[in-house]
Amino acid sequence: MKLQSITKPVQLTVIAGTLLLIALAQHFTPDNLIHWHFVWERLYYIPIITSGLLFGWRVGLGAGLSAGAFHLMFHREKMPVYDALDSYLDVAVFGLVGLLTGVLSDRERKQRRMVEATSAELEALYRQLQSNYEQMKRADRMAALGHISAGLAHEIRNPLAAIDGAASILQRRAKEDGNDTEFLDIVQAESRRLNRLLTNFIDFARPRSPDLRSASVEELFDSTIVLASHAARERAIDFKKLVQSDSSSLLCDPEQIKQVLLNLTLNAVYAMPDGGEIVFSATREGNDLVIRVRDQGSGVRQEDADSIFDPFFTTKENGTGLGLSVAYQIVEQHGGKLQLESNSPGGATFAVRLPYSRSTL
Repeated sequence: MKLQSITKPVQLTVIAGTLLLIALAQHFTPDNLIHWHFVWERLYYIPIITSGLLFGWRVGLGAGLSAGAFHLMFHREKMPVYDALDSYLDVAVFGLVGLLTGVLSDRERKQRRMVEATSAELEALYRQLQSNYEQMKRADRMAALGHISAGLAHEIRNPLAAIDGAASILQRRAKEDGNDTEFLDIVQAESRRLNRLLTNFIDFARPRSPDLRSASVEELFDSTIVLASHAARERAIDFKKLVQSDSSSLLCDPEQIKQVLLNLTLNAVYAMPDGGEIVFSATREGNDLVIRVRDQGSGVRQEDADSIFDPFFTTKENGTGLGLSVAYQIVEQHGGKLQLESNSPGGATFAVRLPYSRSTL
């Protein structure tokens, strides 16, 4: 067992007991056994040095002087004058050893605390730099992709609209003639799906600036639940709202924040094929107003946690990989952060952190 694992009162008791035992051993040793007297005198250094190492210079000095007092008290009547001078010198050496040991130990402890504090600061700085670096990489990727997406989306959208229009005309004629329209239905459905994808491209490439105004957090939750209710009913999913009184309203772009919440909610719905509960909450944490969407789904795999906000990253079979990227961008434009807070097989929690200075009570 290490000495540091023993409580301080026990350590002090052991040191004091050791000093007393050495003194008693020295007292009861016959005078003709000179070599044993030298042994006992040297053994005093063990509790003295231990005191200085464990408790610093004050306790070290006290242990040294206590050892000297025991040494003088039990042998004064036996000592001739020249031995008495040596014993007084021993007392001074005992005190000096305890003092120096304690001073060096205090200095070492102080330096260790400084090193630990510096190490903790460097570790925090490293984490911050790493986080900033990842955000810069994501921002660069989004900016580059945004320029490409904007031009590409506009170039594709016009011929796609023509295809959809032509398919609609052919579909009407086929129905009038009583012909099968199955393949035309597929063409039209896929054209509209591509159109939705292009709309997401444009939203991602050229996000509009937020139109800030006061909005009720509970009303944002209610609107999101209404929009997601059809998909939720199919999977037997219930909704729950938890709004603190100091987090009831927010200065934001309601439509954009609703888009963020709807995206998080639909992701939660698709992650819960067996049903369950989705919880919306709003709390104040320091300078932030935090809106959370918590589900009971399959969660996010650890290896995917760093990529879920990247454009085109998706784990859904028919997903575009732009929903969370657009949501992340919207929250950033509001001066906040979108974060994955928990990641476990029992579900996931996404947090929308917005500056509380933007909220109105």
